[in-house]
Amino acid sequence: PMELGLIAVVGVIVLVGTSILGGRIGIAAPLLLVVVGIGAGYLPFIPLIEIDPEIILLGVLPPLLYAAAVNVPLVDFRRNFRPVIGLSVLLVIISAIIIGALVHLVVPVIPFPVAIALGAVVSPTDAVAATSIGKRLGMPDRVVSILEGESLVNDATSLVLLKTALAAIAGSFVFWDAAGSFAFSVAAAVVVGLVMGLVTVWIRSHLRNPVYDTMISFVVPFVAFIPAEAIDASGVLAVVVTGLYTGHHASRRFSATARMNERLNWRTVQFALENGVFLLMGLQLHALVEEVGNTALRVEHVGLLSIMVVVILIICRAGFMLPMIAAMRGTSRLYEQRRDGLSVLAQRVRDEDDPDTRKLHRVELMEQRSNADLAHERDQKLGWREGTVLSWSGMRGVVTLAAAQSIPVEVPYRAQLILVAFGVAVVTLLLHGLTLPPLIRKLWPEGAGAGASASELASLRKDLIEAGDDAIDDAVANEEGTPERDRTAPGIIEKARGASRSAMISLTPSFAETGAIVLPADETPAQSYVRIARLALDAQRSALLEERAIGRYSSEALRAAELALDVHEARLSPPSRQ
Repeated sequence: PMELGLIAVVGVIVLVGTSILGGRIGIAAPLLLVVVGIGAGYLPFIPLIEIDPEIILLGVLPPLLYAAAVNVPLVDFRRNFRPVIGLSVLLVIISAIIIGALVHLVVPVIPFPVAIALGAVVSPTDAVAATSIGKRLGMPDRVVSILEGESLVNDATSLVLLKTALAAIAGSFVFWDAAGSFAFSVAAAVVVGLVMGLVTVWIRSHLRNPVYDTMISFVVPFVAFIPAEAIDASGVLAVVVTGLYTGHHASRRFSATARMNERLNWRTVQFALENGVFLLMGLQLHALVEEVGNTALRVEHVGLLSIMVVVILIICRAGFMLPMIAAMRGTSRLYEQRRDGLSVLAQRVRDEDDPDTRKLHRVELMEQRSNADLAHERDQKLGWREGTVLSWSGMRGVVTLAAAQSIPVEVPYRAQLILVAFGVAVVTLLLHGLTLPPLIRKLWPEGAGAGASASELASLRKDLIEAGDDAIDDAVANEEGTPERDRTAPGIIEKARGASRSAMISLTPSFAETGAIVLPADETPAQSYVRIARLALDAQRSALLEERAIGRYSSEALRAAELALDVHEARLSPPSRQ
């Protein structure tokens, strides 16, 4: 117990210290942690480290993927659906088949199904290092969104392919059965993820104690993963779907305190798991080399095979990027056609003798969203520079190692497969990680304008302040018919108006619905202030949700506004202690 405690303390110190150092010298922390782990693994007093693959697959992947998915804006995922699915499904399948065929051709002693299993293991990318580098250097927002979306979905494709390859190794492979199993795994995972997201969001929306909400939050990934795996569906895809559903509905269903706690808690979990796995990658190298030993397929052969696989992966990704970017050129035309159709539909509703107000609002919202999608596509169109960065951001990491170690012990050349997967992960991390920063600076010498611009934040701030003022004006107008003694004092009104402005001050260079507020017969000045201020906050919240549905502002701007409103709501409504 004492040794385990000491190891945990040292591990935390290494993770935090290396991350701080990486930020100061401009190198992504995952790259440093891999190097530190490799060096530490060969120290004489460090024992050989072997990790049970079930610990990674069940204990690390679900919370890691959930932490990433819950912070991915659904509007970004929707807008980038085509490139994300292309990279995370088609490219993974193509890469796995090509690698399997070439590895079996070069090293015939490795059976073809085993080579396909290796291809499935090394095909999915891990965007942690790439996005951490890209965000720091100003990589375009759309490229970051595509990389994050790809790394969420390609894990499921990889693990389902691996399961199919292992079935072939056991001699039970039938193409149509495999295709049907793949389709079922994906469809069932989506259904399980949506159901678990619906249930857990409903439960958490009825909790008022932040401690209870935090406890439920920590088990959500496993609640989605375990049932999906029990019915032979993709557990990781179910977790991703649950995370996307939860993140999208948190703004409407959760309290400000719950959202603030979730941001901090899952950022901490994500930091510990991501960086901890990269450190373990380095530490495990010594044990893997010892396991291969002097077998027929020696360490030097494995090294050459790893380099060959890396080259194939780079060529496959670059070759896939050309038709993908070309296919995206027609997206603007599709958005234009959809916008024109919605404009005609909206005009028809307006021309009706007695138009349905709710229907008109819904159609106009769809029309505005279509306009915003078209503007986004034109402003952030994918070109050769974006394609170059996307093709050179193919790092491998957590899932590659976890999937490799999940290969059964009876599979021939298992140790060599794991070492190849490790070599591919380390080489891609170091190769792409060290060369990506100069590439980004070369392609965008002036920066790509990533993140929310000052003018965009100012515009969103203006919209939200106007929504708050309108709500306060309506509240004052509704009091016109009441006796003078029951009206809210002018000073309180102005104080609440100032509060709605101060809530937006952080946007200068969401939170849950509060429900109807009942006007008591006799309010104190403090109660009047809270009531009016909450009315303004509700209006600002509604305006923010509508802007998110439309997609007129970037996800970064919307996230900044939501955080500002959450902080203000937390001041008005402290969390329950019960």
